[in-house]
Amino acid sequence: MRFIQLTGLSGAGKTTIATAVQQQLSQQGYTVEVIDGDVYRQTLCKDLGFSREDRYENIRRLSALAAEKTKDGIITLLSVIHPYEAMRAWAASTYGAHTVWIHCPLNVLLQRDTKGLYHRAMLPDGHPEKLHNLTGVNDPYEEPVSPQLIIHTHEEAIENSVQRLSSYILASL
Repeated sequence: MRFIQLTGLSGAGKTTIATAVQQQLSQQGYTVEVIDGDVYRQTLCKDLGFSREDRYENIRRLSALAAEKTKDGIITLLSVIHPYEAMRAWAASTYGAHTVWIHCPLNVLLQRDTKGLYHRAMLPDGHPEKLHNLTGVNDPYEEPVSPQLIIHTHEEAIENSVQRLSSYILASL
């Protein structure tokens, strides 16, 4: 089975696509689990912050969890921002993870801003609500060097994105 690491900026559509793929493939008889970085930040990784070291540890823990589920025959979709190329490469070499870049340009994400994070990151320094570690704005995001699949959520309907990822997964089983 497969371990797919979805990477992309906040609001690009990683979890939306992963959840829809989970539903679609489950209806076809596959066991699929989504490991959502936001959810696991409240449990398994609640002791971690957003420093580079903590982000690495977050990915290390979530990748190990995904790999265990994959060993049990579960198609596992890791839905996290996953900002560093070295960690994506590590998950690929250590666990055989495939990288899918859920790409959406920053200017589109600034307009979407579904969680209000981009607004907070753009507040002036010293503002009490300023977000100082938003990936892609005031924290780095390294674009994937050679992802196995790129989904441009600003150019295609969600249904197309879901179908493309589902087809990729099924073709690689």
